[in-house]
Amino acid sequence: MRKGILATIVAMLVFGGQTLACDEHGQGGIVEENSLHIPVGAKSVNSMDEAMFNETIDKVEAIYAPIFSARGKRLVIERKWTDGTVNAYAQQSGNTWKVSMFGGLARHAAITTDGFATVVCHEIGHHIGGQPKKKSWFGSSWASNEGQADYFATSKCLRKFMENDDNDAIVADMEIPALVVETCEKQFSNESDIVMCKRGAMAGLSLAGLFKDLRNLTTPLKFDTPDTRVVSTTDHNHPQPQCRLDTYWNGALCDVDAYTDVSDRDYKVGTCTRVDGYESGIRPLCWFKPSN
Repeated sequence: MRKGILATIVAMLVFGGQTLACDEHGQGGIVEENSLHIPVGAKSVNSMDEAMFNETIDKVEAIYAPIFSARGKRLVIERKWTDGTVNAYAQQSGNTWKVSMFGGLARHAAITTDGFATVVCHEIGHHIGGQPKKKSWFGSSWASNEGQADYFATSKCLRKFMENDDNDAIVADMEIPALVVETCEKQFSNESDIVMCKRGAMAGLSLAGLFKDLRNLTTPLKFDTPDTRVVSTTDHNHPQPQCRLDTYWNGALCDVDAYTDVSDRDYKVGTCTRVDGYESGIRPLCWFKPSN
């Protein structure tokens, strides 16, 4: 017991009262800690430049800074374009809630603009993504867990990010799998929602490409090959890459309005759940264990 208390005090002193969301279990940021470094000017990367990096962050920040402010918090997004780190982080220090974005991740060959926006949304989701929360020494922590941050990213944040865009024009330039087209058109009746569903799915596929690369996987991650595992308890760390694609995909399919807030106490609020009769748009059982 004394050792546990001492460890807690040491941790608080080391981090100066700051709590790192993605680091609570030593698992890194939106992806596990990795040694990949993509500097400015690296070859064989995507078309992301510093202007697009900042423009994407600006757009998410404009949506969520007032939402954080209404909660009495200050959203700070660190923009580290020249840093080649392939990751992203969230942390809280008092009323300052921070997101750290790195140029290395933005430059990864798999990352599209929408994929990068989804990363920003994922980190926002650690702060306000609702239940389930990561576990800590004291029970539940402030941070929504990895799977929930993924689900929040496409079910809430990315929809707000996309809603005023010319989504028809954007989607017209994408090669979208037939399953995505068919499923989105079946799930939604409003054309605007259909197009955003398709765009959200492809943003998730972009990130799946990043996860696949960082884990050196050879099996393709696809919408028609969902992860069939069923966890006995909710996995609060990084789900397997296919499972994460399934989560982004289901977030895009959930038809609960993006402006219906999630809850810090009840995972069913503001989301698509099995208990409410949903069969699509639900958090996958490969990481999520419903409490009822």
